[in-house]
Amino acid sequence: MDKGYLILSDKTYYPGYIFGYGNLVFGEVVFNTSMTGYQEILTDPSYKGQIVIQTYPLIGNYGINDETNESDEIQVSGYVVRKNEDFPSHISSKKTLDQFLKQYEIMGISEIDTRAVVRKIRSKGVMNGVILRGNDPSKGIEYLESIPNYDSLDLAKGIGNRKDLNEKYGKNLNLTQKYKVAVIDCGVKENILKLLYKRGCQIKVFSPDFRVDDLKNFSPDGILISPGPGDPKNMDFLVEKVKLILNNYPIFGICLGHQIIARAFDSDTYKLKFGHRGGNQPVKDIVNDKVYITAQNHGYAVSSEIINSNIEITHINLNDNTVSGIKHKKLPIMGIQYHSEASPGPQDNEYLFDEFINMMSVKRKNI
Repeated sequence: MDKGYLILSDKTYYPGYIFGYGNLVFGEVVFNTSMTGYQEILTDPSYKGQIVIQTYPLIGNYGINDETNESDEIQVSGYVVRKNEDFPSHISSKKTLDQFLKQYEIMGISEIDTRAVVRKIRSKGVMNGVILRGNDPSKGIEYLESIPNYDSLDLAKGIGNRKDLNEKYGKNLNLTQKYKVAVIDCGVKENILKLLYKRGCQIKVFSPDFRVDDLKNFSPDGILISPGPGDPKNMDFLVEKVKLILNNYPIFGICLGHQIIARAFDSDTYKLKFGHRGGNQPVKDIVNDKVYITAQNHGYAVSSEIINSNIEITHINLNDNTVSGIKHKKLPIMGIQYHSEASPGPQDNEYLFDEFINMMSVKRKNI
């Protein structure tokens, strides 16, 4: 393997060995603490524009399969691991991690001291970085000066227009499907659609810049606003659309969707120092006095200073007491700041899809 560097915007650099595809790539450098699920992480649209570091030291050991992609391609900008396993062992493995990255022209770097990089990010916060092939890190340091700020990128609007999802999920007219759900695709993971489909939902996927009349013509029983990448403050165009439909449909927002709902009720959002990314985040359900272990992937959060008196905080992250869930006191609207679709796991929170189904059932009965 060729030598290379991970270079951060504070001009520190870490030597390693390049795998995958390419000579240079840039993005916001973040880390994920999950021990497994690297294929789901790589294909999660919420990582668009980011270089992802895995804190678990051995990645690639069970290979890549054909079943667990969360979108139709790798979404991360670059990938950083301590050790890339070249000889995976699993019955479902079809290719190596290196082959997977090469297939989608994504650059990776291994043999990095990931502990040192994560310690820096935890102390200084997320920052831009580059992965560079070669022996001269000064080229990467110079290139960093021209990189746009991650917060300025409107990533969700660009990714949330995958028409193939309607081909897969939107046109099935199985008579056992009880509810019509409009999914606003800011970067939806496919397991969200699978879990809705299993619960008897006919799904139609709308891009974030959808026409309100088109959504109304679909006559949905409920609306799900998906997770996705980027700063919710760049999506006020979607916030304004959501304000127009708040009173008409049950709405379930996940991660970015949760932030969009909060902003539609005039609450603020802000950037976390290094975000929450991993499968081991403890969240307390305040209403039912229960604690759940959750999968999370976000760099922004809803302010705890809720302005609208009809919105209440229902869940908090026990690591830092940030807002992890909200709901409307009168309308069938809820949002959560974690991945109830559990891909990668844990699966403790799939019950929230049942709550969404119940919201639509109650609304239909009242009509």
